[in-house]
Amino acid sequence: MLITVMGSGGVGGYFGARLAAAGNDVTFVARGRHLEAMRRNGLRLDSELGNLTLDAVKVVADARDIAAADVILFAVKMGDTDGAARSLQPLAAKGATIFTFQNGIDSAERIGRIVGSNSVVPGVGRILSHIGEPGVIKQTGTFARLEFAESDNKPSARTRAFYEACKAAGFEAVLSPNIRRELWMKFAMLAPNAAVTALARGPISIMRDNPQSRSLLENLVEEAVAVGIALKTGLEPSDSGAIMRLIDGLPKMMMASMAHDIVAGKPIEVEGLSGALVRLGAQTGVPTPSHAFIVQALAPFAAGKPA
Repeated sequence: MLITVMGSGGVGGYFGARLAAAGNDVTFVARGRHLEAMRRNGLRLDSELGNLTLDAVKVVADARDIAAADVILFAVKMGDTDGAARSLQPLAAKGATIFTFQNGIDSAERIGRIVGSNSVVPGVGRILSHIGEPGVIKQTGTFARLEFAESDNKPSARTRAFYEACKAAGFEAVLSPNIRRELWMKFAMLAPNAAVTALARGPISIMRDNPQSRSLLENLVEEAVAVGIALKTGLEPSDSGAIMRLIDGLPKMMMASMAHDIVAGKPIEVEGLSGALVRLGAQTGVPTPSHAFIVQALAPFAAGKPA
């Protein structure tokens, strides 16, 4: 299978490397020092699920340099969505399907407005990973899974083909029976996790295990679930407890990618996470004071390290 990885960080780098190791023709799109390291030394996975070294990989700085693709694994930061999607228009016009695994809740719609909705398949990436150093993806925990389906949840040849490629690559893949609910289940867990670990500049245990900060975390989850219910996404009130149980099962040293980014002085995705919940809460009449606090507290760092 011809695969383009659009965004070669924690998600794209990890799953792209596994797909390449399984014999797929994979081209990575990367930038900066990560791009240079991949050109020079290949790509390495430092993973609790099994280390992997690819001594040589195909990597480019611009997707327009790629002639063709069957599948595009889309995993760029939310702030880069529109520009990345525009660079993929030639590939989409030739029939490539974009499977999006971004952190936000409106990824498929945003990409679809640029390349055409028929060229996009929504998905959920479940993995704890980040760029440990240029050319190296660090993965922790015991799970690495991609879930995806057509927007109407109906079977299709393209989702089945990518599912089979994922399974052959040795990682877990799921053809979701209800992709919108899965997107919101992840979002309602990720946005609070990202909020508190970025606020703490440290692992989830700092906030999860302290009674006062745990109350903030619980409020963030409850607000996210309430917004999802108001939007009729398939979430239910009981999902708040289920999500907190999932959070309690996370490794003590887990940090969301937004926490890694704020520590590194990079732009953060707060507007696409807590910010999105504030906006959607206003639209649906659901109060989101805890997420509004997170947006306010992290606003000085949204564009990167303050000057």
